[in-house]
Amino acid sequence: MNLTDAALVLAALLAATLGIGLYLRWQQNRPRRQDPSEVVDPQRLGAEALGERATLLQFSTEMCARCPGVHRTLAEIADDRDGVVHLDIDLTHRPDIATHFHVLQTPTTLILDGDGVIQTRFGGTPRRDVIELELARVTAVGAAV
Repeated sequence: MNLTDAALVLAALLAATLGIGLYLRWQQNRPRRQDPSEVVDPQRLGAEALGERATLLQFSTEMCARCPGVHRTLAEIADDRDGVVHLDIDLTHRPDIATHFHVLQTPTTLILDGDGVIQTRFGGTPRRDVIELELARVTAVGAAV
C-alpha cells in the first residue's frame, strides 16, 4: 500500500467516524417515543405517588455536571402545571434502577402520563421548549381519553 492509498483510507475512516458522531449527537437530545407497555411503580423509585396528569422522571448521579440545571428546569415546569410532578432519582447507589430503565447516561428524563406509562424519553440535556411541547402532547392525550 502506497502513501496515497493509506491517506485515502485514513480520510475515509475519519469521515465515517465524524458522520457517526454527528448523527449520535443529533439524536441525543431528541425526544423518543416509547412502547407503552410498562407502568412505573412509584414505590420502586422511593416516591409516594406519580403526578395526576404527568410525571417528569429524571435520572441523575452525584457526579453529573448537567443534572442540577436539568433538575431546576424540570422542577420549574412541574411547578407551573397542575397535576404534574417532578421526580429526581439518584442512580449512584441504585444500579438496579439504571439497569431496569436502560439508563446509559445522565441526565436521562422520562415523561410519564397520568397512568404512569412512559411516553417519551430524553437522553442528555433536553431543551425546555421541547420538554414543554412533549408534556403538552402527553397531557392532551391523557385528557382526550
